[in-house]
Amino acid sequence: MTADLRPHIVMLCTGNAARSVMGALMLRDRSDEFRVTGAGTHAIEGLPMSLRVRGALLTHDLEDRRHLSHQLSDDDVASAAVIVAFAPEHVAYVRRQHPTGAAKTATVHRLIAELSNGADALADRVNALDLANIDVDPSEEVLDPAGGDEAVFIACANEINVMIDQLLPLLRT
Repeated sequence: MTADLRPHIVMLCTGNAARSVMGALMLRDRSDEFRVTGAGTHAIEGLPMSLRVRGALLTHDLEDRRHLSHQLSDDDVASAAVIVAFAPEHVAYVRRQHPTGAAKTATVHRLIAELSNGADALADRVNALDLANIDVDPSEEVLDPAGGDEAVFIACANEINVMIDQLLPLLRT
């Protein structure tokens, strides 16, 4: 089996049940340039996505019937070019539990605002941001739709959809 040499993008939320699921599927749908996985900081391994997440994704003509929740692992952190977090507490979790990943973990808001595109490899451009030493502002959160009704999940999917459109050109070299 040939190793996948594409840059690895990890989308990270709390349970790998909504935001990271949406972000990972949207990014995969737009580009095959990256190996994209979703993970959670407090995920229960192996759960399918909820009907509300599935419904929100269908409003964007996206579907993934194979998704099973996944807890962020040391292997995910080691292989990632960048870990895209959806809330400040996800960045804090990586800094505490996976300190080797702190330099490549940022919120999606931060990456959209500060990641440069260019000829350098993605990992090098992420490293130049000095992410392990920045303060993360609470305003960098994409609100978790958990507990909300269908409209809340659709609004979250719409917000993430716009962010993926903004992030994708920055991930490319």
